[in-house]
Formats: sequence, structure tokens, C-alpha cells
Amino acid sequence: MKIGIVSDMHIGYERFEEDARAQAREALIKAAGLADAIIVPGDVFDRRAPPPHVIAEAIKIFRETGDILQGKAKVLRKEGGDGKLYTDIPIIAISGTHERTAIGSENAVTLLGLAGILVDTSEAVTTIEKDGERVAIFGLGGISEERVRGKLAELKPKPEKGAFNIFMFHQSIYEILPFSEDFIHYEDLPEGFDLYVDGHIHSRVDATVHGKQFIIPGSTVLTQLKEGEQESKGFVLYDTKSRSYEFVKINSRKFIVLHIKSEKFTPNEIAEKSDREIARTVKEVGGKPIIKLIVEGEMALGYNSADLQLRSVTKKYAEHAIIDIDSSKLESPELEEKLESVRDSKLGGIPIKDKGMEMLKSRLKEYGYSGKFDAVQLFEMLSSDSSKDKVIKAAIEALYGNYQQPHE
Repeated sequence: MKIGIVSDMHIGYERFEEDARAQAREALIKAAGLADAIIVPGDVFDRRAPPPHVIAEAIKIFRETGDILQGKAKVLRKEGGDGKLYTDIPIIAISGTHERTAIGSENAVTLLGLAGILVDTSEAVTTIEKDGERVAIFGLGGISEERVRGKLAELKPKPEKGAFNIFMFHQSIYEILPFSEDFIHYEDLPEGFDLYVDGHIHSRVDATVHGKQFIIPGSTVLTQLKEGEQESKGFVLYDTKSRSYEFVKINSRKFIVLHIKSEKFTPNEIAEKSDREIARTVKEVGGKPIIKLIVEGEMALGYNSADLQLRSVTKKYAEHAIIDIDSSKLESPELEEKLESVRDSKLGGIPIKDKGMEMLKSRLKEYGYSGKFDAVQLFEMLSSDSSKDKVIKAAIEALYGNYQQPHE
């Protein structure tokens, strides 16, 4: 059986709303023409509560997709969730983090399922069949990261005997995004499935989990303007017989990241260099690309980022490109000198640090501290470069037992 995997369409994404709609439609329609069934690992919509016109657009697209899939694979049953089937059309979806609502509340994907537009297999397993071959899709909709391990332990996902088994979910993975220990690891995923499919992450990933293939197809629309999203958009067409897949591209707006390196340039020199790079990119790429201009490096002496005026450049190319500018990495030697001067400056002839110490001692006295505690030590703790939580913890530990309730 051939399975189309279309993910993270973000229909209704306001910044590029037409791109989101058109690219979702192309991906679904093209996948329906090539596949026997389609699975959607979350984030059909961009907002938790999509406005009516966005829901209407999605319904039209999915109905058109369903018409093409009619008579191909058939939905046999659904176990878990509400346990009810409202359609036999093989579009199997789960909710994503963008559709997540309060526990027990219906979300936008649930509503599409109730309307018979697709099968919502969040926290359920849906079995489809074609020519005697069965494919079972276990779905886990997007939930808060800290709840995933507990939910997996509760649901105990198991493969179905005699079927090709897919585990479809919508979460961050630590091996791909090593930012939080709350993110699940590959080893946390249930064993025994033939294919693991994840949404949520907008760039493509091909890996191995428990000795089987793990795929993230990426999003069908650009949303985050990150360098990793410069790749082509599209969907995955997976063949359960050969256990292989191909990535099928769709027409999508090009996204280009340009780095403008300032080597002590004046604002005019930076603007001129930006103009040249944008002109070259527009000519080479064609269409109306999205260009992220990252201006970095060091400005000429006497200038800071506030002097950088690139509005005329963006206005010049408004009809040829969508331009986003990031100058947060642009440094100004003069500004750094001023900041250092502020650090070393005085208030009323008293260094700022000493003034702060004086104020702290005054407040300690006001709140009834005995004076036995070393105020200098406390001040150093409070002005530490450590995280806020560590600073507060150290200060409380140091003060424990010395605090007296101030007099009314």
C-alpha cells in the first residue's frame, strides 16, 4: 500500500495565509493522486480556534482530496478515542500542538472527524485495508512535552498482528532538538512498529528507531524563517511493500537567508551591500521569494544599529520579494564603550555599586535585620550573573533564620 504523509500545513497562518492554503491543497491533492491513503501527523490548522472561513477552506480541500481517494484503501475500524467511524475515506489524522485545547475539549481536528471529513485517530488506532493488506495507524495527538511519557505508559501502544503498523505522533524529539529534558527520546517510543512518523518539526528528518524507519516529512508552508527551512516543501510517499519512500516536492515560495557581514561599515555601506545582495538573489531565484537578511559584524566607529536605515531597500524590492531584517547581531564599538562607561559611572559622586550597597543596607535595617549578616555578601549574591532562580535560592539560604517581620 502507498501512504501519503502530509504534515504541518498550518492552514490559516496569517503571515502567509494564501501560501498555507494553496500549498496544503497541492500537497493533499497530489498525494491523493499517488497514494492509497493519507496520514496527517498534526497541525492541520495554525490556530487553536480557526475562524470559520479557515475551517471552510480546510473542509473544501479535504473533501476534494477525499473524492480522489474514494474507492482506494478502505477504513475498517477505529479502536480508542470515541471508537466511532464517521467516514470510510482513508484520510487519517491527529491533532497537533497548534490545535491543542484543554483536556477533554474538542479541537478543530476532532470537529473535522465528527463531520466525516477525515478520521481523527488521536489516542486511538485506525485500521485500513486494500487488496487484503492491512495497515494499522496508532495516533498520539500533540500534548505538552512533560505529559508524553505518562501518556505512552497509560495508552501502551501495541502493533496489530498481521498488519503493517505505523506509530504517528506530534512531539519534539531530544535527539533532534536537544533543548529540554522534557522532550522524549527515541528510546521512549513504543517498540514493535514498522514505521514511526512525527510532525511538529518543520524540516525533514530520516532516522532509525528500534531498528525501524523514522520519518518527519516537514511542513508544507514556511512559518518560522529559520535557516533550516530553506529546503523544498512537499510530502512523503511511503510504500509499505518495499518499505521505502520518496519525497514529492510541491510548488512553494522560495526562502533565502542572506548574511551581510559588516567589517566596520557605515550604515550607507551596509545598505548598499544589502541592496546588491537582494538584487542578485531576486534575479537568480525569480518569483517573489522570502528573504531573511541577517546583518552582523561590527559597525564603523561613531555609529550604532539605530543609524541603520534599510527601509528604503525593503521598499525598493517590495514587489519582488518579502524581506525580513535581523540586525540583532550587529555590534557597535561606541555603544559598548558607553555601556562600559555606565557600568563604571557614579551617582552623586558615589560609584553605582557602592550606591546599590548603601540602598541594600538601608532596606535591611528597615526590615529588621540584626546587622550580624554580611550585607556585602548578600549584595554580591543578588548581583550575580547566575540565573534568577539560583540567585534567589542562594539569598534565601543565606538569610534563613535572620529575617524578622517588620513592625507595622
